[in-house]
Amino acid sequence: MTQNPFDALGGGFDMNALLQQAQQMQQQLEEAQAALAEQTVDGTVAGGAVSVTANGVGELVAVTIRAGEFDGTDPDDLSDLSDLIVAAYRDARAKSEALAGDSLGPLTDGLGGGAGGGGGLGFPPPSLG
Repeated sequence: MTQNPFDALGGGFDMNALLQQAQQMQQQLEEAQAALAEQTVDGTVAGGAVSVTANGVGELVAVTIRAGEFDGTDPDDLSDLSDLIVAAYRDARAKSEALAGDSLGPLTDGLGGGAGGGGGLGFPPPSLG
């Protein structure tokens, strides 16, 4: 159990206890982020014609396109496919951020930025062009 930094002898402030608490919180946060990187979520669009898999920290790890859904020689089909991949990724990304909020929320309460929106917790903004 962690010592309260204000419970030092004589009721003074214990900097060592505060540093110990900060180190424990940092370790717990790192462990939670590593566990998130191992989890995956799926985003799908167009009735499952396009699906993507992202890990719990929002990194794209797989794209699946159902065979026979798109004509690879038709520019309009390829443009639609591109849009669908982006939409499926956004779906997966939202799910990964929700997962992160659930996993990291208790560890990041009061740190600002909010866990659910990815504020400073390893979620760079997507750069999809």
